[in-house]
Amino acid sequence: MTQVQIINKSQHVLPGYETPSSAGMDLRASIEAPMHMQPGERALVPTGLYMALPTGYEAQVRPRSGLAFKNGVTVLNAPGTIDADYRGEIKVMLINHGHEIFTINNGDRIAQMIIATYAQIELIAVHTLDATERGAGGFGSTGKN
Repeated sequence: MTQVQIINKSQHVLPGYETPSSAGMDLRASIEAPMHMQPGERALVPTGLYMALPTGYEAQVRPRSGLAFKNGVTVLNAPGTIDADYRGEIKVMLINHGHEIFTINNGDRIAQMIIATYAQIELIAVHTLDATERGAGGFGSTGKN
């Protein structure tokens, strides 16, 4: 298992996997006072967490499905990417798509974080691409008879 160094300046336990097969770890709000999000409002919510990911890894910040379904609150730039060389505080950019004021309290689970590997590539400029059966079809073009 890959180990990641993390500083926890919040009052909460470190994120962890809730079940043996969980992919994501819940991120919690680390705030001094409740935050009240109006419908349509965006907020940057601190977690009090700082980490050092190894090169070749990223952290993806994703919405929590229950929060999105029940309240219309989701991660605005989902998935948000935390690069391996970032050392600042992890903050979650939320938006309230619901019709009512949404209140975030200290310790509330506001998003989930997934650690993933990535590969860097080199782009090579060309004039043509190899042909495929799909070609340039997109936006619902597959699976049509």
